[in-house]
Amino acid sequence: MPEMNMLKAINNALDTAMAADDKVICFGEDVGVFGGVFRATSNLQEKYGRARCFNTPLVEQGIIGFANGLAAQGSKPVAEIQFADYIFPAFDQIINESAKFRYRSGNLFNVGGLTIRTPYGGGISGGLYHSQSPEAYFAHTPGLKVVVPRNPHQAKGLLLASIRDPDPVLFFEPKRLYRASVGEVPEEDYQLPLGKAEILKEGDGITLLAWGAQMEMVDKAAELAEKEGISCEIIDLRTIVPWDVETVVESVFKTGRLLVTHEAPLTGGFAGEIAATIQQRCFLYLESPIARVTGLDTPFPLTLEKEYMPDHLKIFEAIKQSIDY
Repeated sequence: MPEMNMLKAINNALDTAMAADDKVICFGEDVGVFGGVFRATSNLQEKYGRARCFNTPLVEQGIIGFANGLAAQGSKPVAEIQFADYIFPAFDQIINESAKFRYRSGNLFNVGGLTIRTPYGGGISGGLYHSQSPEAYFAHTPGLKVVVPRNPHQAKGLLLASIRDPDPVLFFEPKRLYRASVGEVPEEDYQLPLGKAEILKEGDGITLLAWGAQMEMVDKAAELAEKEGISCEIIDLRTIVPWDVETVVESVFKTGRLLVTHEAPLTGGFAGEIAATIQQRCFLYLESPIARVTGLDTPFPLTLEKEYMPDHLKIFEAIKQSIDY
């Protein structure tokens, strides 16, 4: 299998989807000849023409409104929001239109072919307007699916599954990994299941749960913990909505401990939803309180990004506290 970075894998997934189905259309700010600000859509306009890969005006609400209209008429739009921080002008279109389209019509019409791609998260010194992790805002809205890949292989398989899913999907791409994450990716067409977590490493001392770029931090923290004799089970959630409750529950039944980490702030973060569900399902099996290692309840800082980020050392300390409880 060829090696690709995450950007190449995403580009390859878009190419594969567009080649297989002429209803797939890519658009967004600067996605055409320029190939997007990160070059994720490079060469797609050249290959498929301006009718299927094109630039939009700089108006996020318009991008998603247009995408909703295309999807309602049977197209499969893949709309790019240049940074997840810019998605909020389109919030009304996503929450009140994309998510509710099927429900309000009794399934007479829907926008199930819609996929919204956007780079999210910190780690690139982007400051407060280019570093946010807004997945929890959308997880609160029935009618949407929310997906986050951790590496190039996952990115291609999950993106192809998202484009072909019968529900509207928000596909958050951890921009810190765009060029940093490299791995083998099949050239052929393949899909990975949405709503299914993946157990990356089995253990019996504590369950470590994360998604996206935080998987790298979890892996490093688990290595430190293993040196101190702490056995860690590592799970990549992959899909925030719907999230794989049963896989996490079964793991916590075995380990008796759970640590959840994400870059978004603590208050209202999706780790809180996970903690509440696991507490309800696994209360009599828990050996310590469920731990959350997250970003801070502040705007994302520029010069203090390292202090803000939930890194492997913070996770390692939380692991030890959970074990010693």
